[in-house]
Amino acid sequence: MDIFSEKTILTVSRLTALLRGVLEENFDQLWVQGEVSNLSYPSSGHCYFTLKDAGAQLRCVMFKSAVKNHKFRLTDGMALITRGRISVYDQRGEYQLISEYVEPAGVGALQTAFVQLKEKLAQEGLFAEAHKTCLPRFPRKIGVITSPTGAAIHDILNVLKRRFASLEVLLYPVRVQGEGAALEIARAIDEMNRMDEVDLVIVGRGGGSLEDLWAFNEEVVAQAVYRSKIPLISAVGHETDWTICDFVADLRAPTPSAAAELVIASRDELGSQVESLSHRLKRAVKNLLVTHDGRLEGLRRSLHDPRTMLGHLVQRMDDLSVRLETGLNVAVSRRRACFERLQDALQHNDPTVNINALQQRVEYLSMRAQSLLEKRMKVLRNGFGDNAARLEVLSPLKTLARGYAIATHDSTGAVVTDASSLTIGEQLLLRLHQGQASCRVESFEAGKA
Repeated sequence: MDIFSEKTILTVSRLTALLRGVLEENFDQLWVQGEVSNLSYPSSGHCYFTLKDAGAQLRCVMFKSAVKNHKFRLTDGMALITRGRISVYDQRGEYQLISEYVEPAGVGALQTAFVQLKEKLAQEGLFAEAHKTCLPRFPRKIGVITSPTGAAIHDILNVLKRRFASLEVLLYPVRVQGEGAALEIARAIDEMNRMDEVDLVIVGRGGGSLEDLWAFNEEVVAQAVYRSKIPLISAVGHETDWTICDFVADLRAPTPSAAAELVIASRDELGSQVESLSHRLKRAVKNLLVTHDGRLEGLRRSLHDPRTMLGHLVQRMDDLSVRLETGLNVAVSRRRACFERLQDALQHNDPTVNINALQQRVEYLSMRAQSLLEKRMKVLRNGFGDNAARLEVLSPLKTLARGYAIATHDSTGAVVTDASSLTIGEQLLLRLHQGQASCRVESFEAGKA
């Protein structure tokens, strides 16, 4: 059946599947170059990014299994070459490149990984000089971590035997390249640190390409070197080869043979040093004896008869005793005079005298206050009597006693002062001198003003 005929109706899913099949069949194992943007490393372990150039952009995905196999980490703006295949992401209907391998454009992947790891470990402080320790001057046992069949171990043993044949060497055999080599090297460093008798460790191998030396550029090896409590020399490759292990180690040797030479001086060199130190010691002792002889002679000449010196000291003691006695007498006299002055002043300012005077003053003021109070009370009492008499004269009760009455409206209680305010039949209340009476208005006559 022709799926592209006019009568054929495709679902979106069917059409997308057909397009994916076409793309995957015709665009497999492509190499694409571009600039990385929109980079994302989600928790799933996959990697999502976009490759773009001046004219277009392409969505890319690198699945977790491919991410694990790459030595370096992508960054936005990186120029990248990637190998992969074109497919379609059905849910969005977009085509994308499933990336299986990436490398920086113009720079090797291993070199980029080396630079990134070096910068990362430097920021973490693994290269700090403060963490590095000095090598022991006379180690008794040396641990060597390297391949048992490589040239490095033979070079190290030959140099050590020539320089100091009695030195003990402990070999920890490991693989120095290939898959799993880095883990073996790191494990060997940790094992060496659990051996109390090892004084110094050499980690290394002979020369090779960057790929051959890569085990010494792994972070697991760098962390193991950093953890090492035993002084460690890194001797990887030739003089021009540098690895991450070299930067972390306490000392970097350009070659394995050079590492063996740095471990300890040769027997002849040590003999020469001992002879030189012995000569210097003899000369220093001789000079010291001559100096002390001169000082002893000078002291002997300056030494006087001890009886004379003792007499001078006794005389000095007597002199100081007299001065001390005189000083004490003068000090006692001064203190006594000062005490007498203070005693006289205290007697002159006896507080009992002041207390008696103040007590008399208080009694006088108390008597005066009592007199003034009685006079004031008398005046107030007289004034009160006068005011009461005047009030009695003006009291309305006196007026009522003479036969007068006070009329008030029974409904409001207001005093009646004008007959015009009355109404016929209104109830009035009359206040008399003794008691009160209620009455009703039968008639009234308004007065004239």
